[in-house]
Amino acid sequence: MADGIDRAPEFAPSRALAPARLRTCCNPASLPFSSTAELADVPGGLGQARAEEALRFGLAMKHPGYHVFVLGGAGTGRHATARRLLREVAVTRATPPDLCYVHDFDKPLAPRLLTLPAGRGRALHAQMQTFIRELRPAIEAALDSETHSKRVEALQETHENREESALRELGQACAADGLSLLRTPQGFVFAPSRNGQTLSPEEFDALPEDDRKACEVLVDIWSDRLTDLLMQLPDWRQALHEAIARAERDALAPTVTHLMRGLREQFADLPAVGDFLDAICADLLDKGTIWRGASEEGESEDEEDGSRFQRYQVNLLVDHADTEGAPVVSEDNPGFGNLIGRIEHIAQMGMAVTNFTLIRAGALHRASGGYLVLDVERLLSHPFAWEALKRVLRSGEIRIEPPTEAQGWSSTLTLDPAPVSCDLKVVLIGDREMFYLLNENDPDFPELFKVAADFDEDLPRTADNELHFAGLLAKLARLSALQALDRGAVARLIEHASRLAEDGGRLSLCTRQLADVMREADLLARQAGRAQIGRAEIDRAVAARNRRFGRYAEQVRESMLEGTTLIATEGLQAGQINGLVVVELGGERFGHPMRITATVRMGEGDVVDIERETELGGAIHSKGVLILSAFLASRYARHQPLSLSASLVFEQSYAPVEGDSASLAELCALLSTLAEVPIRQSLAITGSINQFGGVQAIGGVNEKIEGFFDLCAARGLTGEQGVVIPTACIRHLMLRDDVIEAVEAGRFAVYAVATVDEAMEVLTGLPAGVADAKGIMPRNTLNHRVATALADMTAARHAWSEGHERPRRRGRRHEH
Repeated sequence: MADGIDRAPEFAPSRALAPARLRTCCNPASLPFSSTAELADVPGGLGQARAEEALRFGLAMKHPGYHVFVLGGAGTGRHATARRLLREVAVTRATPPDLCYVHDFDKPLAPRLLTLPAGRGRALHAQMQTFIRELRPAIEAALDSETHSKRVEALQETHENREESALRELGQACAADGLSLLRTPQGFVFAPSRNGQTLSPEEFDALPEDDRKACEVLVDIWSDRLTDLLMQLPDWRQALHEAIARAERDALAPTVTHLMRGLREQFADLPAVGDFLDAICADLLDKGTIWRGASEEGESEDEEDGSRFQRYQVNLLVDHADTEGAPVVSEDNPGFGNLIGRIEHIAQMGMAVTNFTLIRAGALHRASGGYLVLDVERLLSHPFAWEALKRVLRSGEIRIEPPTEAQGWSSTLTLDPAPVSCDLKVVLIGDREMFYLLNENDPDFPELFKVAADFDEDLPRTADNELHFAGLLAKLARLSALQALDRGAVARLIEHASRLAEDGGRLSLCTRQLADVMREADLLARQAGRAQIGRAEIDRAVAARNRRFGRYAEQVRESMLEGTTLIATEGLQAGQINGLVVVELGGERFGHPMRITATVRMGEGDVVDIERETELGGAIHSKGVLILSAFLASRYARHQPLSLSASLVFEQSYAPVEGDSASLAELCALLSTLAEVPIRQSLAITGSINQFGGVQAIGGVNEKIEGFFDLCAARGLTGEQGVVIPTACIRHLMLRDDVIEAVEAGRFAVYAVATVDEAMEVLTGLPAGVADAKGIMPRNTLNHRVATALADMTAARHAWSEGHERPRRRGRRHEH
């Protein structure tokens, strides 16, 4: 090729970054301590002033609907900060009352609710259990007493004498008419008699017919009188039962009064408890004798008492005896039943039965009067739970009912416990996407959760913040019982936090990942017999973590080294470039190169994105291709049609591609093939472009550089390899030590570019060229070659169109 294009191009050393710019280091000497043992814990949450202010506001607001949604990235301390602030506020508030369910003697299927001062519910429950244990022997003693027994015997004897006297009087009266009253197994009968002796059948048959008829008439008369007498006997027996019941009440009254004296004195200040005790007393006096009898086979006395006197028990639903201030409840499994409570059932005689002692509290009951913390994703994963929570927050009361009852699907008879008044503050914790989705799609959400506490994921890296960050590391070490970190380890963790934040000027607040590295480094330090965690242990922990998650990255690199995946790291090639991608697996990220190729031909100005055509390209990637198409037309075809068709493709890519970070590489490959200028294959490039050819920042720049570096290092560093990145990404650089050492030794380079022209100069060694006032590109420049190629295509397409137009016109004239 002419103009020396085949020879090695001249590079642009002015665009190569100095080693000092590849990483924002933290000098341990700048830290005014020798180890974290000298540092106090950071008060509050570092860098979360806005979120804490919102949380405090939401907790202080008493009006309805001001519940709090805590949003932010995972691992930023959302849960810990929310719980800390909740505890601070909770201890200043009054402890809510205990909640108890008791039997309603008027409505057995609707248990009554007792609301008692904190701690009194436990006392009532314990006293009622003692009362029940003492009740049966006391009842038996009272009813078995000699006085009561003699009174009952006297009543029964009086009743028996009354019956016998009435029958005897009836028998004496009928004897005057020649009849005898006989008692037989079949009942009472009248028989004729003479001189006090009952006549035999033969003697009766021997009587004159008139006497027999007269006798039969008398039998009918006295039978009616006997019937009248027998009809009075049930009333006499009922009177006997009532008399015995009065005697039993009289016998039980002193016993029950004595057993309840202590209860009444202890709870005299609680009228609701007094009413409950009155109901028990009345029920005992009415039904006390039915509790007498032997236990069922295999049933202990305690079990028997528990089942017989179940209606007198107290179901302590919520016990705040040990609660200081308002309760703070975190529900890890916020299902429907765990949230609003449930009614359990037991199997008896093949049937599912229940009673008020099987009512169980939910998280809303336990948190009533305080605070409830829920994870929104877990909450939404349970059927009916979200709607149940909203229903409680709207109504201000908790109704314990199964989901089928709540939806009106079930016809099964069950309990209907009295609703519980609920005044609490709910704190939902989730990510930003969930917050915005709920806010947009659920009309109830903005009415109920008016406060958003948005947690930052990083903070500016200033000298003061580095010192505060060291205090945060000291706090994390103490919470996990780790050894102290020397200042070298702290400096390394500060650099690692900037790496996690993808910005050398910021510090990541993702404490979960930092704490993981610290725990792993602590193990290494202990195994080495060190008294403190040093920089070396942090380095080894980070390297070990990368190795544990590096299997897939190694497989990708091995595929390139073996030649299965075609990636060149030396030589020159037009229309072919090494793009860079980032893969995230299991929370870890790694980068690797990917070959991008471009072809051009005469056409109508279409740039075909093969990834999009095959539905492997995402929306953002497709947008990037459209932007580069617009740039191409704007720069080179402002006064003429763009007469080309181009194709762009990620070679050997079989998975979806998303993002616009390869748009710069795609444009460079396209310009290379148009100008027929080769690109250095020893370089890889990343960046997105705008319509004016400006290069914009992208993510994952460290992983991308290191991914290409690892491949080059495996093949052997020659000093020609390097990576081209956007100038805007320089502040994001936090590269590994081995990459920086290679740059210092001149065996690898990192170039920063602000425009596509600068990128092409680095990739090809040719000057890009700037158009003069008339829009003409200088000769022997890249842009001149591109413009010339496009002009040639336009001329060729015009000539081709003219050549096809003339035969068509001649054909039409011939037809006429």
